[in-house]
Amino acid sequence: MATENKLQFWRRNTKGPGSLQPIYGAQYPPLDPRVLRSFLKDAPKTNAMNIKSKKPSTFHEFARSTNDAWDIDDEEDNDFFPPAPPSSVPTQSHSKPQTPRLKVSKHSTPTEPQPPPQPQPQPADRLEPVQSTELCQDQLKIDSGPTNGRVVKSSSDAHLNSSTARGTLQKQQSLPVRPIIPLVARISDQNASGAPPMTVREKTRLDKFKQLLASPYTDLDDLRKHSWSGIPREVRPITWRLLSGYLPANMERRELVLQRKRKEYFGFIEQYYHSRTDEHHRDTYRQIHIDIPRTNPLIPLFQQPLVQEVFERILFIWAIRHPASGYVQGINDLVTPFFVVFLSEFVEEDVENFEMAALPLETQRNIEADSFWCMSKLLDGIQDNYTFAQPGIQTKVKALEELISRIDEDVHLHFQKCEVEYLQFAFRWMNNLLMRELPLRCTIRLWDTYQAESEGFSHFHLYVCAAFLIKWRKEILSMSDFQGLLMLLQNLPTIHWGNEEVGLLLAEAYRLKYMFADAPSHYKR
Repeated sequence: MATENKLQFWRRNTKGPGSLQPIYGAQYPPLDPRVLRSFLKDAPKTNAMNIKSKKPSTFHEFARSTNDAWDIDDEEDNDFFPPAPPSSVPTQSHSKPQTPRLKVSKHSTPTEPQPPPQPQPQPADRLEPVQSTELCQDQLKIDSGPTNGRVVKSSSDAHLNSSTARGTLQKQQSLPVRPIIPLVARISDQNASGAPPMTVREKTRLDKFKQLLASPYTDLDDLRKHSWSGIPREVRPITWRLLSGYLPANMERRELVLQRKRKEYFGFIEQYYHSRTDEHHRDTYRQIHIDIPRTNPLIPLFQQPLVQEVFERILFIWAIRHPASGYVQGINDLVTPFFVVFLSEFVEEDVENFEMAALPLETQRNIEADSFWCMSKLLDGIQDNYTFAQPGIQTKVKALEELISRIDEDVHLHFQKCEVEYLQFAFRWMNNLLMRELPLRCTIRLWDTYQAESEGFSHFHLYVCAAFLIKWRKEILSMSDFQGLLMLLQNLPTIHWGNEEVGLLLAEAYRLKYMFADAPSHYKR
């Protein structure tokens, strides 16, 4: 019966084989005393047994509730109508922008709206209990500041204030008592433990980054070493441009390169974007147009029509310039970290509710072009993940299975006993680089290290996924049925994660890489 249910549930996930490139050793271990601790012992515990309490009553309901977010339903196909061709470049609107309406993913389980609690003063050291990770539309507004963040010329002098508001969420699974953190705002300096925005150590690190970036020729190796443990918010945009290979290390050449690359991108738009309605490219544009509203549906920033038009242009131009793969569902997620980081250079706070139309037209164009080029640099290293049959993902999932069988044989055998295949949950981990398993603020912190690592997105990500899976070993071993395990692995409770949890995850991933990357015999039985 378990085999029949499994085949029926995963009927859409038939992919082809591929190959894996060699895995190289890490260079920059995190110099943090927490590395010496036991990762499994210190990580926050979660009562995963409560997840089973609200599982669907039938297997068909379970199958419908756990479809991947990039699956398309027939109803969405029927609702699609090609829009009128917009202008090839962003236009500055003088009318008052409308407040975007939030969309809740069809895969989340809506709950009944709760009346807003009466505000009551509480001591600073007392935290409100968290109620749920599944949000309804009335509960999505997090009062973290004004509707639009203040626009500034640069974020280098911005004062980072900790969030003073708390939302109320409906509980569906047991979580530790933690403060609610904005999904995007103040990403780098706000962590899950409520630490102060800037410590003496962080101030020293920021000064070191500024010193490196101000030199006539930036030492990229030294910059990577300092970036491994996280990049300060004030210097993250310029650091990401350098580490991704978009900007040269020579300071005198940077401005000329920026002007040339930005002009080149908008030249592509003038040359190709009008062809999105042609028969040859119609299917590609149609798929992009369907996927864009699904991108971070709980964040108002990404529901603005102006922002969605930016994403459509970026993805369409990339797709037609890379015909070997074209557009594949999941690539749309990879634009968001770059877009938020480059936007934060001009927004002091409350990025998630910022109105893009408030920025000057030239600034909007620069953010769009920089996001396109940095995303292109990232995909150049993992393009085999998105070619026909996605062989890169197939091979990485197989490598993850072999790695887990050596790291934790109990978990591996438990999956075999419950007839759970790694492809059924790890495909999305590889396809979206864990972006749908972690909050966006954690993804940005994770990418600090990925860009500092040699081949971080293509190879170090494997060890991060292994550490991420073992992090939940207790919850995994406590479940003995196929349905419960898949529900857990596709809805892991990470909504309250911050820099602290990501730092521990990366430390464990580095330990695994140090032990296994240069020891291929460890993969053999």
